[in-house]
Amino acid sequence: MQIVYTLQLPPDVESVPLVRGLVRSSMLQLGVLEPCVDDVALAVTEACANVINHAGGAGSEYSVEVEIDPGDCHIRVIDTGGGFDANSAGAAHDFAESGRGVALMRALVDELHFIPREHEAGTIVHLTKHLDLDGESPLRALSGA
Repeated sequence: MQIVYTLQLPPDVESVPLVRGLVRSSMLQLGVLEPCVDDVALAVTEACANVINHAGGAGSEYSVEVEIDPGDCHIRVIDTGGGFDANSAGAAHDFAESGRGVALMRALVDELHFIPREHEAGTIVHLTKHLDLDGESPLRALSGA
């Protein structure tokens, strides 16, 4: 069993708490343990903030795709901006006041990939977190695990 949803959002700071709240709420409802939910919520907050600060443009939108199954949560934050070098962003600014988002995301999730979009402008930030479920998890029950 898998839960999948997509959000289409304007690149506005008001969209970030909305995304974070929806991700948190859905994961908690599915029986994901709170420390795991907290990691994912903070990582997706950073990914969305990066889109707004670095890739958003007038009239552009970004999307957040969420897939949750009994083992993992995959979140893809997709922007239509010009892209960026994630390696230099994560290394050059580790101790700067801003620019720590990439390092933070790497610390919070199990896998982090920055994928340039093939036929369109922009970048896909793919976050993967292995899930810790409680014993009463609906995800576990519905999947037969």
